[in-house]
Amino acid sequence: MNTQPRFSTRRLAAAGLIAAVYAAATLLLPIPQYLGVQFRVAEAMTLLPFLFPEAIPGLVVGCFLANFLGSPIVLDWLFGTLATLLAALITRRMPNPYLAAVPPVLCNAVIVGAEIAWFEVQSGAAFWPAFGLNALMVGAGEAAVCVLLGIPLLRLLPRIPTLRGRLSARSNTIQ
Repeated sequence: MNTQPRFSTRRLAAAGLIAAVYAAATLLLPIPQYLGVQFRVAEAMTLLPFLFPEAIPGLVVGCFLANFLGSPIVLDWLFGTLATLLAALITRRMPNPYLAAVPPVLCNAVIVGAEIAWFEVQSGAAFWPAFGLNALMVGAGEAAVCVLLGIPLLRLLPRIPTLRGRLSARSNTIQ
């Protein structure tokens, strides 16, 4: 029987650290991160739930803070955070790190793409072409970050001696 609390102080601290790193990386890096093509470097961290369950609340809080402090669009505070929450929950269930990159790409492409399209055209027939274009642009930026930075991050973390004991057994599936 596991006597360790489900969400210990150590895990809470790790979630807080993940939130802080995500928000800081989003707010401080001079890279396009709102509207249109997004290359949000912090999104590489959206693959962390594959290894750390505490990454889920950390990413959600970090995304909300980054959107709240960096975007004047209230919809982004809500729907950007929702996309991160859904992606993190699904990523946690992925069977391998390569498939772990798929939920953040799809969730952000669909949810954030729709959010940007709605912001641009509100409603009517023009929504669907705007949605398609924005979903493609957001998805492309998300895919680039998740594949080029996120997967290497997942491969690097199990090699760090201090993290080896803290990673889930899934870290053994990373080659």
